[in-house]
Amino acid sequence: MASLRDLGLSEYEARAYRSLLSTGATTAKELSRASDVPMGRIYDVLNSLEQHSLVRSQAASRPKKYVAVEPDTALDRLLESKRRELAEKVEQYEGVVDELTAELESAEPVQSQFWTAAVGAEEWVELLVERLAAADDSLVVVSGDISPQFDLGVIGDRVTEELAAALDRGVDVSVLMSPELVSSLPPSVGERYSDTLADHPSFAVRTAPDLSGTFELIDDVEVCIEVPNPLAPGQAFAMIDLKDPEFAADVREQFDPRWNAAEPLSLAAFATEE
Repeated sequence: MASLRDLGLSEYEARAYRSLLSTGATTAKELSRASDVPMGRIYDVLNSLEQHSLVRSQAASRPKKYVAVEPDTALDRLLESKRRELAEKVEQYEGVVDELTAELESAEPVQSQFWTAAVGAEEWVELLVERLAAADDSLVVVSGDISPQFDLGVIGDRVTEELAAALDRGVDVSVLMSPELVSSLPPSVGERYSDTLADHPSFAVRTAPDLSGTFELIDDVEVCIEVPNPLAPGQAFAMIDLKDPEFAADVREQFDPRWNAAEPLSLAAFATEE
């Protein structure tokens, strides 16, 4: 059940304000009795409510009287106060993140072998998105088979968002696909990639025949390999993430000649491909 305490008032402040709505203009002593706020606390409570602009006082009267601000106005003021408080908190946390980012990234990374795997649609998507977000310099996407990455829906949207974010932070993105994959995709897929990525100078798409499998090469040190479902072609079963500079170098050595010989693909044409 909603409470004034949810908007920042103490129990005594909430009691006093609610009682003022019922009593109308009244003295501190009368309000203490009506609200069950101890007399020793009532003036502090009323002062706090005045600071929140939830009550008004009539200083000319003797004894001094208080009246509650209308509920709509009072709630708007409490909400605005909470918004300011949350904005300050967000700014504070952003500052902490900036400071910690600089501190943690200053540590020299250890270039060692490491691999992990994610099984199941949700798990492999989360792993893929995480690793795309980790790219700092270069990102290569190779897809010779139909892949959920290039399909409609949430997965394709998330991959597109991460590619766009990578471009925004200065990452070079290269996408190599088989002509068969391009021809199998609906126009809406090409339109999404065209609208989101096509005009960026660090983004390029090419096609090459005889590609097999789907993988991502990240910063030339890490490879994400998509494992297809053997019982359902076109569906991913798992994702293997392998961080191994030597293996990644071998992948790059195999990729570069294929990329250089590949045909550039106009994303405008891609959007209308039959």
